[in-house]
Amino acid sequence: MATMQKLGAYTGPALLSHGFRPFFLFGAVYAGAMIPLWLAVFAGHISVPTAFAPRDWHVHEMLFGYVGAVVAGFLLTAIPNWTGRLPIQGVALAVLFSSWVAGRLAVTFGGWVAWQIALAVDTTFLALLAAAAAREIAAGRKWNNLKVVAIVSLLALVNVAFHVEAHFRGAAEYSTRAGIALVVTLVCVIGGRIVPSFTRNWLARRAPGRLPVPFNRFDAIAMIAGVCAMMLWVYAPTGRLTAGALTVAGLLHLARLVRWAGERTFSDRVVLILHVAYAFVPAGFFLSALSSVDLVAQSAGVHAWTGGAIGSMTIAVMTRASLGHTGQALKASALVQTVYAAIVVAALARVYAALEPSHAVPLLTASGIAWTFAFFGFAVAYAPLLCRATRF
Repeated sequence: MATMQKLGAYTGPALLSHGFRPFFLFGAVYAGAMIPLWLAVFAGHISVPTAFAPRDWHVHEMLFGYVGAVVAGFLLTAIPNWTGRLPIQGVALAVLFSSWVAGRLAVTFGGWVAWQIALAVDTTFLALLAAAAAREIAAGRKWNNLKVVAIVSLLALVNVAFHVEAHFRGAAEYSTRAGIALVVTLVCVIGGRIVPSFTRNWLARRAPGRLPVPFNRFDAIAMIAGVCAMMLWVYAPTGRLTAGALTVAGLLHLARLVRWAGERTFSDRVVLILHVAYAFVPAGFFLSALSSVDLVAQSAGVHAWTGGAIGSMTIAVMTRASLGHTGQALKASALVQTVYAAIVVAALARVYAALEPSHAVPLLTASGIAWTFAFFGFAVAYAPLLCRATRF
């Protein structure tokens, strides 16, 4: 109660009262704007003055730009719940958010400055986020949650590696795969906690029936198998050994998903989208296994993970957290349900474009339109909530 009273005493801009507000809103706007821009670059209509190769710029800004914003919004919202301390807000939050904006500008216009300057500006954000998270967790003496600092720190290190590899090798191949693997692991960790938990909470209020299996040793085995398979994929993306490891991981994560009783959630889209998003995790493993033996293009599995698992799960988390932390009912409006459908269509169309190169252009266009609609739709639906003061 004391914490809530202190939070209520905040008198600054509502947008800076809690971390999820600026990072979810502007992260979504950025994600929605970046794909049409990338398609224009890809088609040769325009160019951006980045020091990266065009593909690397696209990959970097999705992995470390958009995903970085969502990770920040999620952590800055979760940590006060873990520690009982006030959220980072006001000037401190503005500094963090400004460092994220500066990183986006440094990468996009990096061709105008020394690559070391672009690296330093871009990597400051994740370093500050890790430091802020560590300070809050230590102050709250919630030492078991320091693992989140390790994850953010690893993401920051991979970001540094991306800049270095892109500069000296001309393309960031290993660090791209490492970044994807790390974020997919984060989806598996967070999804493995929230999907069965939120599903159980919702089903418990319904008629008796099958409930999700709580986290147990099987989940730990699936996680370890997935991490090991992706580490092998990062180092050697082709070969039978990699294909076998990815297949086993895919089967384990598919079994993990089946254990969560997703078939009972069709009447609540806010819960259903979590299951749909996680379904792209095993799909990514299976498609990457096929690409390891040259049966499909590598981008099929990559986009099942990125556009599918990461894109869908981040939208699912952003919509649910934005509703819950602004005192709204956990229900998806007609617009939000359309947003959910659009992000799934975007992912499926992008994967199919990799599987059917002869139809790539219309499929890429359809995917880009659906992706942009999904993220701009989120911004339109939630901007009033995120920019308005909340009174519980």
